[in-house]
Parts: sequence; structure tokens; C-alpha cells
Amino acid sequence: MASDMWSYNSGVHGDDSLDIVGFDVEATDGSIGSVDEASHVVGDSYIVVDTGPWIFGKKRVLPAGTVTQIDPQERKVHLARTKAEIKDAPEFDKDTYRDSGYRDQVGGYYGRLPGDPR
Repeated sequence: MASDMWSYNSGVHGDDSLDIVGFDVEATDGSIGSVDEASHVVGDSYIVVDTGPWIFGKKRVLPAGTVTQIDPQERKVHLARTKAEIKDAPEFDKDTYRDSGYRDQVGGYYGRLPGDPR
């Protein structure tokens, strides 16, 4: 897993004070849900996406490195992943999603997908 997968790409997130909770989330092939939580900790940044009815109200953790653009005017977060890739990601567990073992699992999943922006 690339160590910088858990950091925003250069130019994507220039303002750590920007609260992106509630922003719509766009996969490469359409809307996937909204940001439920966001972390801006250097080297440990991520977003939690509430997929709403698209995958039966489930949430997914996405490393900050999957974010390609944040548009504050449109209130949208754009990702370098498809809906299917997000749907097939490791299940969200509210009790363990901040643990390093879960992060390794999520990072390993996204890091081996084709088109990794790194």
C-alpha cells in the first residue's frame, strides 16, 4: 500500500478548515452518496461516504488519495473510483474503522485496483 494513499493529492484539498461533511460524492460513473465524516490528519486522511439507498444505506471509508477534486461552490467531492469499486470495498464497521488493521485492509483494496492515481 502506498503510504501516501491516506493523504490528499497536491492541490485537491488546500484548506484544512473546509468542512466537507454533507458534500455530495461523485464516483467516476455518477453520484454515490454524501460525506458523513472527514479526517484531515496528515498521513491519515479519509472520508466516510454514506451511500444512502444506492447500496442499502451502507457507509464506506475511502482514503484521501482517492479524492481527485473538492468543489466548494458545487459542494461536491470527486473520486477516482467507480460505483462498483466503492460498493465492493471492505464493509464499514463503526467500531473498527479507525483501527490500523481495518485501514490496512481498505488501503490494500484500493491500492491494487486498476487506475490507482498514485
